[in-house]
Amino acid sequence: MVQVNGDAKSDALIQVRNLHKTYTRGNESIEVLKNLNLDINRGEFIAFMGPSGSGKTTLLNLIGGLDLPTSGSIIVDNDEITKISAKKLTDWRARHVGFIFQLYNLIPVLTAFQNVELPLLLTRLSRSQRREHVETALSIVGLEDRMHHFPRQLSGGQEQRTAIARALVSDPTFLLCDEPTGDLDRTSANEILGLLNRLVEEFDKTILMVTHDPVAACNAHTTLHLEKGILMESSKTECK
Repeated sequence: MVQVNGDAKSDALIQVRNLHKTYTRGNESIEVLKNLNLDINRGEFIAFMGPSGSGKTTLLNLIGGLDLPTSGSIIVDNDEITKISAKKLTDWRARHVGFIFQLYNLIPVLTAFQNVELPLLLTRLSRSQRREHVETALSIVGLEDRMHHFPRQLSGGQEQRTAIARALVSDPTFLLCDEPTGDLDRTSANEILGLLNRLVEEFDKTILMVTHDPVAACNAHTTLHLEKGILMESSKTECK
């Protein structure tokens, strides 16, 4: 169960405590997140909603170790990532976080196989081990018959599935999805949402998703709302 005001003794997978994030632009300070507390357990699928500028992507970036808070702490699987050095944080992200973006971020001159393999090139896995991991990831997303195709030869939905396979290939602790269906038509979006649900139900993955789409949020276990940097109580989205 997600808790917006977590207990300090929580054993949740992700624990966010007293989180503040402020950006400075010239002489102006902009407080993006304000005293945010949050617990997320393993195997949860959480949707974050709210207007543009409410801090949704900032929160995802902080939990994923892409940015540092102004104050407060984030503990993921017993690692307090807000106290890890920059070099160790890079290694931590590679082991624990799978990123899925709205625009896929595939490299056009690489095949689907090569795009998915990229995160593994910095590991100590042998070539045959990398192949096994990549083929498994592409099989999970249903693209084993498209592995030698280039992005231009894939549909938008297939490109996003390739990006999901890339996020999965290192077996991360959790997935961060920033508008993963925002560039897709409704049919392709529903296919991607079905895949994300499968990752939770069959593979016990933990997923945190930012979305503006109420239909996408319906697929999550819980929807959390950010309003002007303040996390509102959780709710179950009404789905028709």
